[in-house]
Amino acid sequence: MADSVTSRRPASIGVALLALWLAGTSATPAGAQAPRGGELSVFAAISLADALSEIGKAWDAGSGNHTVFNFGASSDLARQIQAGAPADVFFSADTAQMDALERQGLVRAADRRELLGNTLVVIVPSDSTAAVAAPRDLLRFRSIALADPQAVPAGVYARSWLESLGLWPGLAAHVVPTLHVRAALAAVESGNVEAGIVYRTDAAGARRVRVALEVPREQGPRISYPVAPLAGSRRRAAAAFVAHLASPPAREVFARHGFLVLGGQ
Repeated sequence: MADSVTSRRPASIGVALLALWLAGTSATPAGAQAPRGGELSVFAAISLADALSEIGKAWDAGSGNHTVFNFGASSDLARQIQAGAPADVFFSADTAQMDALERQGLVRAADRRELLGNTLVVIVPSDSTAAVAAPRDLLRFRSIALADPQAVPAGVYARSWLESLGLWPGLAAHVVPTLHVRAALAAVESGNVEAGIVYRTDAAGARRVRVALEVPREQGPRISYPVAPLAGSRRRAAAAFVAHLASPPAREVFARHGFLVLGGQ
């Protein structure tokens, strides 16, 4: 495995990204408060933030519950849950994080649902003249933002894709790792990096970037979003909320936000 790319990023870019993150990148603070009363605590991948916020608002109005979301990198959220964070539902951007919780008895296999898929895209600032006709063109960029390719699902997926093409060794020194996929998007939007690799759904709602290359689903890694109530949750609404995410109204919202809607089981 290649050495960590974190130590190789230019200092000026690292400072700029830190300032961007401190200014806020649409994530809910990681230290979510314990559920109180009718609160339902949902830990979810940050790429789901827009769709889930919309679904949660409608769910609350119809069910009388109060859903509190903690959005972040799935790897960080899984670690919080393993450390005892009071989550009722976990919605991950990859199966590896959910598998880890299942092995520890924090999630039951029978309760898991594989709901969504996604694809990767290469993005550049909207005013960039750079062209990416093929993946090999990425070798021309001096800086490419990815969610941490060592741990965060979006970055792991991107690295897997680049490794399958034999491009990772030539690109690793130019990768700028970020906290999560929305931070990679923000880095490209700001112009602090020349390009980035993010989910198609994140790029779809961004006005200051353009998609330079789409990774065909059959050529990229299989991106899967599983969801499950936590085994230790005492909220009866947890299982009901997970079931609601597979309902036609919720599926319509996910599709509108660009996700690939799977069978839901």
